[in-house]
Amino acid sequence: MAEEKQSVDEMFQNLDAVIKELDGEDVALEKAFSLYEKGVHLAGQLQKEIDLTEKKVLKLTKDGEESVFQ
Repeated sequence: MAEEKQSVDEMFQNLDAVIKELDGEDVALEKAFSLYEKGVHLAGQLQKEIDLTEKKVLKLTKDGEESVFQ
């Protein structure tokens, strides 16, 4: 079964939950490795989404020039 695509907000929430769990006490080493792997995967997905969004915004600028977000 294919995995449902998460929204950026959901990915940030999941990444935050992973970080909080890793910061917790008494996390077994094997569990910590698993959480770290999940966090790295989520961070990579988020970076791709952010890059894609940035490209869309730059493409949508009126004159095609980069501008500072305000």
